[in-house]
Amino acid sequence: MKTLYIVRHAKSSWEYSGIDDIDRPLKKRGIKDAHLMSKYLAKNIERPDVFVSSSANRALHTSIIFCENMGYPLANLQINRQLYSFSDGYLVKTVCALDDAFNSAIIFSHDHGINTFVNKFGNKPIAHVTTCGIIGIQFEEKHWKNIKKGKTFMVEFPKNLK
Repeated sequence: MKTLYIVRHAKSSWEYSGIDDIDRPLKKRGIKDAHLMSKYLAKNIERPDVFVSSSANRALHTSIIFCENMGYPLANLQINRQLYSFSDGYLVKTVCALDDAFNSAIIFSHDHGINTFVNKFGNKPIAHVTTCGIIGIQFEEKHWKNIKKGKTFMVEFPKNLK
């Protein structure tokens, strides 16, 4: 069995003009939400075997906060440039390419790709994954490359914990 947690990056800022989208930072609210959600996970799940993040500043910052609060070594955080995509294609490729030695993984990515992925691979329809939302899906397969429809067992958003 494989367990996957998908995290949409925390709330980012549009305040800075002249910077590329990939460089947008988190807002203060995003930082607070990332701490809230990562501390919730740290108390309620076994720490995933591997953490993988998009290279976008907002996703990377979110993943670093999760690493810190969940006791995952930053040196082991995997950064995947392909996750900076707004379709589910690279998310699917990233999940399917995970090492089978990992039974659980947490991936930090972006809006549209996440929404499409969790509805395609989970068994619970989700209209919209909010910023810093976490979706947990379990798959019966032994190999990540063989994942099919899984069981959505966690749908958690910051507003539910405030």
